[in-house]
Amino acid sequence: MRAITQLGHPVLRQIAKAVPLPLSRAHERLIDDMFVTMKKAKGVGIAAPQVGVGLRLFIVAPEPSVRYPHAPRMDPVVMINPKLIHHSRKIVTDWEGCLSIPGLRGRAPRYHTVEIEFTARTGERLRAELTGFIARIFQHEFDHINGRVYIDRVRDRRTFMTEAEYRKLWK
Repeated sequence: MRAITQLGHPVLRQIAKAVPLPLSRAHERLIDDMFVTMKKAKGVGIAAPQVGVGLRLFIVAPEPSVRYPHAPRMDPVVMINPKLIHHSRKIVTDWEGCLSIPGLRGRAPRYHTVEIEFTARTGERLRAELTGFIARIFQHEFDHINGRVYIDRVRDRRTFMTEAEYRKLWK
């Protein structure tokens, strides 16, 4: 498990560098460590900058949890050097939180559908269309590798609430 980089650390505001391919043993170890860190923190995704590494790499792994009780279940996907190819016009504003900003939630607008391209852990270049919550996770993590965090996107600052108050909404 690695320490989760907290808001204020410079790596969270830097544009990450491309991951050299094929993956090195160190990069494979980083991915394994990111999985463990994300699982222990009950996250639905994690980006390399969130563990202090400025690389264009993240994991999308939704499943229901205490933090996201209504999340769909999906096998984890490692996304290396991802690109956003196209997005829908439709934008949905919904709740987000972040492992790097613990204890806080806010309503952030995101595209409902995104078409993406990325390199899988196997080295294969893939294309996919993501919608809804999974598209939201992709965009959240994609922001991390581009030096942004979700609070940059929140339009109405009055929507911020603590994690404890957010959980009361789902009881």
